[in-house]
Amino acid sequence: MTYCREAARETPVAHEFDVIVCGAGPAGVSAAVAAARNGAKTGLIEVKGCLGGVWTAGLLAWIIDHENKTGFMKELREDILARQAGEIAPHSSSLAFDVEEMKILLEEKCLEAGVHVRLHTRVVAAQTDGDRRLTHVITESKSGREAWKANVFIDATGDGDLGAAAGCEFELGQPESGRTQPMSLLCLLTGISLEEVADVVNGHCEDWGPSKARLKAEMDQGGVEPSYALPTLFHLADGLFMLMANHQYNVLAIDADEVTRATLAARAEIHRQVRALRSLGGRWKNLRLVATGEQIGTREGRRLAGRYRLTRDDLLAGARFEDAVCTCTFGIDVHSPDPDKCKGIASSGKYRTQPYDIPLRALISKDFDNLMMAGRCISGDFLAHSSYRVIGDVVPMGEAVGQAAARGCRTEA
Repeated sequence: MTYCREAARETPVAHEFDVIVCGAGPAGVSAAVAAARNGAKTGLIEVKGCLGGVWTAGLLAWIIDHENKTGFMKELREDILARQAGEIAPHSSSLAFDVEEMKILLEEKCLEAGVHVRLHTRVVAAQTDGDRRLTHVITESKSGREAWKANVFIDATGDGDLGAAAGCEFELGQPESGRTQPMSLLCLLTGISLEEVADVVNGHCEDWGPSKARLKAEMDQGGVEPSYALPTLFHLADGLFMLMANHQYNVLAIDADEVTRATLAARAEIHRQVRALRSLGGRWKNLRLVATGEQIGTREGRRLAGRYRLTRDDLLAGARFEDAVCTCTFGIDVHSPDPDKCKGIASSGKYRTQPYDIPLRALISKDFDNLMMAGRCISGDFLAHSSYRVIGDVVPMGEAVGQAAARGCRTEA
């Protein structure tokens, strides 16, 4: 490899906050709102053009494991339902919602709380004081290269980008192979009615398995075998559906070339799937693709080292912790990393888990005293991560670290 030497430069400190949250997905928004509501001057940095991350830019309009959650998750759930912008399917406890309504709701929550929001901005580096503390994050945007100073930092980037830039220890993939779970690009569909397709819609059949099998059979009949063996159709609102029907294997979330390849392949596959279903005529004759996600759905990136590491054994034992931030009820859910063995859920799903707690210690960096994590980049092993990564759990994680960060700032003051 050859290198290009860049000239040394001074980067202006453009912003100073008590708390800076990097990443404005469900965990990051929750963290920022919680910190601001608890009196901290809070900045929220997001690379996309909207808040919500995988919920909005990724079109994942289906919230799992939310029903036992209080606090901000309950608040969002109630607001979505009050706006008539979501529903809970008759045979599911998960919450479906309108993506555009979620975008504006999250923006309203941040602005009402006094969060300083910056979109279209990527975190590219971090500065430390050499004594276990971060001092600045460095970003790139249309405004150029900028430094942001804070007392406490929260990594809610999903892939642990801030922690990695600071030099934190992390794990990635299966310990034995390094493989990660496959990615999936989601899309929105219209032109079909719930009454006609209910037998293949998740949550509108008593058992999710047959609905997926029937949908796969229809795709097969149209001449396209989906790369995900359990393709799933979700009802979001009258005439609006979400489809998850692809798996992109052997892709590392921290390699831009691989993520690009996966995104292009997934989008092409989605178009083939939609054409295949439409070719069947009948209930599919008016099927139309409304949108594919701006970002591909990433199940797994870096898992940053924390002061506690959640493990499979914690899930099997139903571990309880004094510093619990939430209780998870979702089981181990590994989308098989190896398509030669399985194109659905891996056999590691055979473990029988119990409801378990996530401790705040797993959300505090082992390497830095003023760095916290929220979302799927918290500290845990491969199998535990496959459970706590779901959206209903990352929201209370974000809320907890936002509150803790604000308290930490008051203590330092």
